[in-house]
Amino acid sequence: MKVEFKTIRLRLVEESDAEFILSLRLNDKYNRYLSAVNADVEAQKSWIRKYKDDEQSGRQYYFIIERMSDGQRCGTVRIYDFLADSFCWGSWILNEDKTRSAALESTLLVYEIGMGKLGFEKSHFDVRKDNEAVVKYHQRMGAEKTSEDDDNYYFEITKEAVSRAREDMSKTIERMSKGR
Repeated sequence: MKVEFKTIRLRLVEESDAEFILSLRLNDKYNRYLSAVNADVEAQKSWIRKYKDDEQSGRQYYFIIERMSDGQRCGTVRIYDFLADSFCWGSWILNEDKTRSAALESTLLVYEIGMGKLGFEKSHFDVRKDNEAVVKYHQRMGAEKTSEDDDNYYFEITKEAVSRAREDMSKTIERMSKGR
């Protein structure tokens, strides 16, 4: 499974991505809102091998985000926790090698996979409360807060909300690609 937009593509993770994933997950610049991981490359490779079983059985998908211009890896995102009509996404990290529109594009690609290819009607996800920029980002897209705990807000977004946001986001991506 590989999907592309204007400047980035998502491709399924491979064992050879283990060091790159750890470089993101262990970097204090990017891991502030993520769960901790073991700093062992072999442990990451082992996790990927086990994950591949889930991928083969359609239980989750873990993607590397790459620039289309040169194949440079610039992030990760994962789609998992499949319910009857909803999927969750997370492990979303973009580094300094990302394109200007990588956040918007990767969001739309996640929803293209989850709601288009996999046929879900909505998505559920959580965001750490102190990650204010990402909370606002999802709310601007039309995500609704469904609950909260001490650390997280829990959201849901429908296929209709994504469809409404897609047009504006696509226009923004086009402007960004033209340098405006």
